[in-house]
Amino acid sequence: MIAAPELPSDFPFPQDTDTRFSSDTDFSEEPDGRTAVTVSLAAKGKGGKKGKKPAGEKGKGAKGTGRLNGHHQENGMENMMLFEVVKLGRSAMQSVVDDWIESYKTDRDVALLDLINFFIQCSGCKGVVSGEMFRNMQNSEIIRRMTEEFDEDSGDYPLTIAGPQWKRFKTSFCEFIAVLVRQCQYSIIYDEYMMDTVISLLTGLSDSQVRAFRHTSTLAAMKLMTALVNVALNLSINMDNTQRQYESERNKIVAKRANDRLELLLQKRKELQENQDEIENMMNAIFKGVFVHRYRDSIAEIRAICIEEIGVWMKLYSDAFLNDSYLKYVGWTMHDKQGEVRLKCLTALQGLYYNRELNTRLELFTSRFKDRIVSMTLDKEYDVAVQAIKLLTLVLHSTDEVLSPEDCESVYHLVYSAHRPVAIAAGEFLFKKLFSQREPEEEGAPKRRGRQSPNANLIKTTVFFFLESELHEHAAYLVDSLWECGAELLKDWECMTSLLLDDPLPGEEALTDRQETALIEIMLCTVRQAAECHPPVGRGTGKRVMTAKEKKTQLDDRTRITELFAVSLPPLLAKYAMDSEKVTNLLQLPQFFDLEIYTTGRLEKHLESLLRQVREIVEKHTDTDVLEVCSKTYHALCNEEFTIFNRVDIARSQLLDEQVDKFNRLLEDFLQEGEEVDEDDTYQILSTLKRITAFHNAHDLSQWDLFTSNFKLLNTGIENGDMPEQIVIQSLQCTHYVILWNLAKLSEGSSRKEDMVTLRKQMRAFCLMCQRYLTNVNTAVKEQAFTILCDVLLIFSHQMVSGGREHLEPLVYSPEDSLQVELLSFILNHVFIDQDEETNSTGRGSHCDLLAVGHYYNDYGDIIKETMSKTRQIDKIQCAKTLILSLQQLFNEMLSELGHGFDRSSSSFCGIKELARRFSLTFGLDQVKTRDAIAMLHKDGIEFAFKEPSPQGEGNPPLHLAFLDILSEFSSKLMRQDKRTVHMYLERFMTFQMALQREDCWLPLISYRNSLQAGGDDDTMSVMSGYSSRGSSVRSKKAKPTAATSVATAESSSSSEVWQQSLQTPVMMPSPHLTSTAMREPKRGRDDSYMGTPQHIQTPMDYNSQVTWMLAQRQQEEARQQQERAMNYAKLRTNLQHAIRRGTGLMEEDEEPIVEDVMMSSEGRLDDLNEGMDFDTMDIDLPPSKNRRERSELKPDYFDPASIMDESVSSRFFRAPASTNNQMVN
Repeated sequence: MIAAPELPSDFPFPQDTDTRFSSDTDFSEEPDGRTAVTVSLAAKGKGGKKGKKPAGEKGKGAKGTGRLNGHHQENGMENMMLFEVVKLGRSAMQSVVDDWIESYKTDRDVALLDLINFFIQCSGCKGVVSGEMFRNMQNSEIIRRMTEEFDEDSGDYPLTIAGPQWKRFKTSFCEFIAVLVRQCQYSIIYDEYMMDTVISLLTGLSDSQVRAFRHTSTLAAMKLMTALVNVALNLSINMDNTQRQYESERNKIVAKRANDRLELLLQKRKELQENQDEIENMMNAIFKGVFVHRYRDSIAEIRAICIEEIGVWMKLYSDAFLNDSYLKYVGWTMHDKQGEVRLKCLTALQGLYYNRELNTRLELFTSRFKDRIVSMTLDKEYDVAVQAIKLLTLVLHSTDEVLSPEDCESVYHLVYSAHRPVAIAAGEFLFKKLFSQREPEEEGAPKRRGRQSPNANLIKTTVFFFLESELHEHAAYLVDSLWECGAELLKDWECMTSLLLDDPLPGEEALTDRQETALIEIMLCTVRQAAECHPPVGRGTGKRVMTAKEKKTQLDDRTRITELFAVSLPPLLAKYAMDSEKVTNLLQLPQFFDLEIYTTGRLEKHLESLLRQVREIVEKHTDTDVLEVCSKTYHALCNEEFTIFNRVDIARSQLLDEQVDKFNRLLEDFLQEGEEVDEDDTYQILSTLKRITAFHNAHDLSQWDLFTSNFKLLNTGIENGDMPEQIVIQSLQCTHYVILWNLAKLSEGSSRKEDMVTLRKQMRAFCLMCQRYLTNVNTAVKEQAFTILCDVLLIFSHQMVSGGREHLEPLVYSPEDSLQVELLSFILNHVFIDQDEETNSTGRGSHCDLLAVGHYYNDYGDIIKETMSKTRQIDKIQCAKTLILSLQQLFNEMLSELGHGFDRSSSSFCGIKELARRFSLTFGLDQVKTRDAIAMLHKDGIEFAFKEPSPQGEGNPPLHLAFLDILSEFSSKLMRQDKRTVHMYLERFMTFQMALQREDCWLPLISYRNSLQAGGDDDTMSVMSGYSSRGSSVRSKKAKPTAATSVATAESSSSSEVWQQSLQTPVMMPSPHLTSTAMREPKRGRDDSYMGTPQHIQTPMDYNSQVTWMLAQRQQEEARQQQERAMNYAKLRTNLQHAIRRGTGLMEEDEEPIVEDVMMSSEGRLDDLNEGMDFDTMDIDLPPSKNRRERSELKPDYFDPASIMDESVSSRFFRAPASTNNQMVN
């Protein structure tokens, strides 16, 4: 375990309650030139305000007993009761805090020790700070001691442990801090002891390399800061009230003026001013000691905490915090690489933009970071994109001039997003931008309806937007996006029908044909949305359970739809009867009617008019889409539950009688004429057959015996060979429907044996007919025959008897060998060729058992992924072997085509690597389940890479070495301990010369080794942020292995059986992994135990030790050169600093990147970098009175190196520091 580094400043706890320091701070120069601060945060100048010691307070060194919640504490030792009470969360937090305050008044040292141990235990540390440690040790020594007490077996600590109890713990923890400050705000926090001790401890813990310490203390410090902001706000309000009272009293005439009251008010104002200055000091210490370093921590959760709380400060106390000096931190962090941090930035800003009174203070920030906010609407994290759009909506609401048309257009198109929350947010933005600006006369005008309604122009605007977006197939998505904010507008169907039917008003421009088509489509989508109450396809995870209010709204809307369109639909159909697209949309409206309204509302005459219009449309149109929607309309109206059924059924039967009689008559003439058929007869029979087929899809036409006539037509086509293709296609489809309807009747169970025999004969004869058409010269006919054959074979397979349908067993049909051969021939000749996507998709859907990995992956990816999933469930290891074998085969094929000197940037190699990446994604996130399979995959891959020697002779890379580049795609799926095992296995194949090679041809080996070493410092698996499986493990001076090491070793050994090799092969020792900018010497070998051999002892070096030493020397040299480059860069910045400062605004600087160094403020920060950095020394300056104490009384900022710089360097101008990536020694 890594010990916490020495803090930039140590804050010794006062040894005596009466200790006071000189106002002159003692700065001493350390040997390396840095200034060491040796004064405690609790120290005050002689002229400062004295501490307010509560009655009964004991000295620091006094021993005694205290009570916490009725439990005794002896010798200053914490009995952990405070942590338990907060964890359980059962007691009222105020009573818990009151108990602690009573304990503090009795013996403040014992109570503070309780509080210190509370924070230590909240971090998950099992150590306890004793009274002796509290009295005699510095903060850094205490933290180092507690670091050694951490349990390495688990990476969890209270803030990260899963479960409802620990979720409540975080809330209780934050509440405890807030209540503690609130209850102490009138006395204890000003005693110059409690708050100084707590702040210095939290600051030290936040600078620790232990993630748990850093995370917990940062959360505590930020919540403490928020509580202090509330205190400061209350003080500011009290000061203002006192000042007004003072001015009011002073302005009275002398005779009525109360001098005693003036003196009291003056004394009260002075006391409030002093308290405010004390709070300022505390907030400055927290802000500079914790926030400015942790807001760019390597852990996203810590960065998110900082940004969330600074947003609270700016919102609570805008007079002090809402300025560019604090807003810049939020602006910089919007570039964070983690979505949760970017999300906190946006939510913080939303709270500010929501208040219009604050808009003037945000103008500079808006102009500086507007482009970034706009770009975040396309964030890969949908939650971030949603909040970015909502933020822009607030910006738009506050001022309309900020966002340019280009900015708005980038949000407009998101209304068509497949992600519903993004689309709804974009819809709200669009609605506010285009529809919320009504003319003044419309607001007070009486409510008008129809075309003269105020919504008429808004509906036109919607149509214009829809047409300009050029996404005419996605009206349903536009409607769904606008539904939540504009449902009232979108439900104004009376206005829509008026725009379509009524003549335009004088001076009004009529809608064009294109606009009318768009309006009808939008109107249909709004009706569907209101009637079905669920989003369109692709915008939802399924139907949700509606509330009672939603159900009532749905019923009311359906009633309105039926009452309105039952009357207006017939004239609309009459007007647009010849326009296929308009009619297709209009005829879908009856599907959403409440048919009972026709009877209860006495609308039967309108029903007759509707049926008459639909019949005319069927007789006039031959377009398949129009005929199918007419068929669906009859099907929707023919509902036996309603009284209108008989009327609709009669109209349907009359229409079908006429069409079938006409078809039989035309067919007879058509067959008699033979080759002399003219085009008019062909058109007549085709159009009639289209109508019958369209209706047969939704209606049972078995009574007309269409199988015989259609089979006769198909047989004639086979014999003559000159049948028009569309007639054959429609006849095949119609015959298919006949068989399906007959099967549906037999499936009901009330079937006769004669019907079963008849259907069996019809089905087999039809399959034989389709098989004959597979050899037709016309491609469209063959595709139709193939599709229908696949459907019939699937329906009449052996599975049809399942589910209690054993009586259908005589209908089961297994295709003969000849039919199977012809189907396979069709697949090979028509599907696996380059052709249009629509045709290819038909073959895919019909023959879903076919697989193709190579060039057909994009076309068959969904099938392949499902197959791989099933095979992995059967045998994970064999599946992994299959995957790696397929990659090896592709690699060998590439070698045979390109030769051994191929370019790794070639499309062939990149394609194999991309396939490997996709294969790795199929293993999922559970590394435990796939552990053995991944290990076997790496084993086979390594053996393959070193299997063949180089054809160019010794000293050159093996023939298949580049395969390691492909294999590295699977490295992320290895568990941490397995990475070491794989790395050891890899090095068994390496020679001494290979380890030293750095040429381009050896890059696959280098990158693969790096991929196995990556993640060692990923502290998501450990409480130690800097902990690395390859780095040092400094816990103490004892070389005792930990339990975690034993467990890891056992796991590694158990998993190593896959390798069937001994793991004692000497390997190359990696260089130490640095978790801070401080350079550390390597302290641990490959066995992960601390090697405490003194450097002056010389031991003979074997071959592998020489290799280790040479590699370490090489890496140290590279690190030294990089450090020199960083020093030169820092000196260059020093020379340019004064030239850069020209009074430019704070927000004109470049964004500060989120750096990856764990310890931004640790003692290990490079001195030369400090020399060139212009750190922010901005003080929190609360707005107030003129009689302020001099700022010299404020303590120096011991947390910020800028505090020890020259005043000219520590100006209020803040330069965004350069990326720490340039500062760290990699």
